[in-house]
Amino acid sequence: MITLVYGIVVILVALLALIAVLACLALRRSPGQYFDAGGVRLFYRVEGQGTPVILVHGYGVNADLNWRLPGVVRALRGAYRVIRFDLRGHGRSDKPKSPEQYGKEAALDVIRLMDHLGIAKAHVVGYSMGGFITIHLIARHPERLLSAVPCASGFEKAEGKNLETLRTLTESLDRHEGYGPLLRALEPETPPAWRINLVSFLMSAINDNDAMSAIMKRFTDLAITEEEMRNNRVPVLSIAGTRDPLGAGIKTMTEVMGNHEAVYIENGDHATTLLNKAYLKHLRAFLAKHTPENHPG
Repeated sequence: MITLVYGIVVILVALLALIAVLACLALRRSPGQYFDAGGVRLFYRVEGQGTPVILVHGYGVNADLNWRLPGVVRALRGAYRVIRFDLRGHGRSDKPKSPEQYGKEAALDVIRLMDHLGIAKAHVVGYSMGGFITIHLIARHPERLLSAVPCASGFEKAEGKNLETLRTLTESLDRHEGYGPLLRALEPETPPAWRINLVSFLMSAINDNDAMSAIMKRFTDLAITEEEMRNNRVPVLSIAGTRDPLGAGIKTMTEVMGNHEAVYIENGDHATTLLNKAYLKHLRAFLAKHTPENHPG
């Protein structure tokens, strides 16, 4: 019995240590600046020189967690002017509670940031929710994009299972029960309860859950039509892991979207694709291919 109790204590201490480390990584931020995006104060950081690349992070994280810690910023800043920012509702940016402040407004923030920095055209790279924002920009603001790289995302219709996931997530957040519905939807197989609970706890610790619920209530506003995809003229590269459920939407893009190519990272899931060396290899090659010489931004 003593041995069993000791083992349980050791496991609990290890879990608490892991939580502390992850929380420190989430809260330890790079210095940056703020700008006004239609009345919402957004945090951003610029590194490097050259053609601008704007990085748009995913839901429930921040720009450093999504792009700095996995090494994406370090890999690009030697050749590009790399711009990352915290989406409204996230990180150091303002967190409105009204759903009307999200959806298309979040996509417009990329354009507002470009205007603030005097950038006419840029590469835009988005991950997960940032990928859906990037797809929206491809359709609605193509004149501002040199190229687009929507990662861990694809064409999705606002219907059926997709709407059900959004509904159950917002209901769970509104009841202060966490992110379980989303986390289960993003796993290729049914995850163990302890992992769902741990990740949900960490996401709740670093986010304003009321703002997170508001974001999801207008998420479908980012949807585009098949006709808009068919008429695309922006160079697009989709990247997703072979084990990422959101990668399924790339098939429709490949079949319908003009000027589109896709890369699948073998055995990558929604969380780990960014950490694969092949991800950076394909990303850098695509950006270089579509960067005009002496482009001033």
